[in-house]
Amino acid sequence: MQKKARLSLWIVLSLVCAAGIAYLIVHRLRHPITISGAVTIEDTDAHKELPIADVDITVANGAAEAPAKSDASGFFNIKLKKWIRKGRPIILKFRHPNYQPLDLSEVADGKLYVARLVPIAKKPETIPNVAIGNVRVRYSIKAPRSMNVGSAVKAFEIKNTGNVACNHQVPCSPDGRWKAALGAVTLDAGTGNEFINARVSCIAGPCPFTRIESDDISSPSQKITAKARNWSDTATFLVEAEVIHVMQSAIDHQSYPVIFGSALNFTLPRNAEGVSFEADINGDTIIYPLGPTLLLSWANCNARSNGDGTIYRCELKPGYRFQ
Repeated sequence: MQKKARLSLWIVLSLVCAAGIAYLIVHRLRHPITISGAVTIEDTDAHKELPIADVDITVANGAAEAPAKSDASGFFNIKLKKWIRKGRPIILKFRHPNYQPLDLSEVADGKLYVARLVPIAKKPETIPNVAIGNVRVRYSIKAPRSMNVGSAVKAFEIKNTGNVACNHQVPCSPDGRWKAALGAVTLDAGTGNEFINARVSCIAGPCPFTRIESDDISSPSQKITAKARNWSDTATFLVEAEVIHVMQSAIDHQSYPVIFGSALNFTLPRNAEGVSFEADINGDTIIYPLGPTLLLSWANCNARSNGDGTIYRCELKPGYRFQ
């Protein structure tokens, strides 16, 4: 009996171990390891460790499902083959025509990888050394803008006879004693226009026995209605307001980029339009439209979104320097 019990126990343990191994294998096949990291320029000055875009990243011995490229921020993401286990040694290969090749010996893990590439020394250029100074970034943002286009004035009269008892026949005076009359006038500013600073006043007649009852003319609106109550003899009222036209208009802005070494960096709002550079080139002030393709004669630029806006980075081409 003891032998049978021991045999049964070993069988159960073997099945549990086999199930655990099977689970780990299936889990690994369903969830392959992903390598994430960033590629920057190697430099002793942290300000000059700029991100490198379009770097080809592969894993030696075909251990990756597909090659990857770094984006404008230097970020890359590469999936390993499903059979690669955590902790296995791998070699990450980084290649870019302007930088020395780099092979990183690492282990497959979930950590963050940072590759720093050394620029290839360039041969002396025959292009003149052009000085660029006082660089400004110009752009525009559309926003509502109000333009005063006139004013409106209109008088209206409320006829009534004073000293007539109300006898609970509305409308009455505020204290309920005297018969009153109500009056109103409506003004229309026209399509696309609005009234602002509207006001109503009594200008003739027994004004102490009147009351302005307009409560909806203080806010900008295309139409306004002035109302009043009179519980004495006939009174005259005046309604006045300014007329504005609201339209979308491009408002120009200017900012200064931050320059580190041969690269400049700046961030613009997401709704920025018409981005251009204004710079002094050999003493002359010139405007350079950046355009959607980010083409400049004196720099290579890239851009990426960060949620709040767009981050731009431009690196000088050979033959140019910041003054």
